[in-house]
Amino acid sequence: MTESEGQKKVNEMLGKLSPQDQEKLHRLLADKEATDRLLSTPQAQALMRQLMGKQGGK
Repeated sequence: MTESEGQKKVNEMLGKLSPQDQEKLHRLLADKEATDRLLSTPQAQALMRQLMGKQGGK
């Protein structure tokens, strides 16, 4: 998957969120500490492993 394809998928997913959820996500991503806490959770780690596995197995 190219970077532009990945960005397109992200934009599609963001478009499915409610405006309130989009705002929450933007606030979370703007806060580095909150983003780091989120990405360090076991659930986020498992999701990243799944996504990386799919990407590597093209």
